Amino acid sequence: MKTLIGGAISAVLGLIGLSVWFGEFLQILAGAFPVMLLLGGGLAIYLGFDELKDTWKKDTTEDSASNE
Repeated sequence: MKTLIGGAISAVLGLIGLSVWFGEFLQILAGAFPVMLLLGGGLAIYLGFDELKDTWKKDTTEDSASNE
């Protein structure tokens, strides 16, 4: 019950704060958006490269197994 009341109070205060500082919120959002895109793109590149290395390794082991 305490969690429910605390969550409701936090939501109301957050809504009030968002309405009071909406311009500042948009500035933070505008600044954070390119950073999120860079981090997400970097993560996607890393995961794609890791998957590509796994397929190369899998192809190499299949080739060596067929040669034996």
